[in-house]
Amino acid sequence: MTSLELQLAELSGMSPAQLRARWRDCWRKPAPDIGPDQLRRGIAWKLQSRIYGDVPRHIKRELECTADRLRRGEEPLSTKRPSLKPGTRLVRSWQGRVHRVLVLGDGYEHDGRRFSSLTQVATAITGTHCSGPNFFGLKKRNGVSRAGQ
Repeated sequence: MTSLELQLAELSGMSPAQLRARWRDCWRKPAPDIGPDQLRRGIAWKLQSRIYGDVPRHIKRELECTADRLRRGEEPLSTKRPSLKPGTRLVRSWQGRVHRVLVLGDGYEHDGRRFSSLTQVATAITGTHCSGPNFFGLKKRNGVSRAGQ
């Protein structure tokens, strides 16, 4: 059993006071007013993220946007974001060169490199940060998708 697995297994036998102390060690701040099960889950997530990595920034932003939409009573999924099926090919001409991007199940492929977001692809192509959906003409304007025009 690995060190992480041992730490995760210990969580199930901890008292609420022990969990709050462990939370403070992991998160470096006092535990929120939540139950022991949520404390265990939060601690487990933090321990695992130290080894396997945190949630990518673009996913965090999407989760925050989804939480905001839910708080406002709206649908959790934005209708403004383009939905691309795996296997879709995006083609964009930039400075005399044609760029082809393959949509994967978990990201994008361009020039033999994998990217987790379309914005990363657009940034790699242009050399400056820019919106991937805008760069590839997928952003909706006034409710009309440019890709469908």
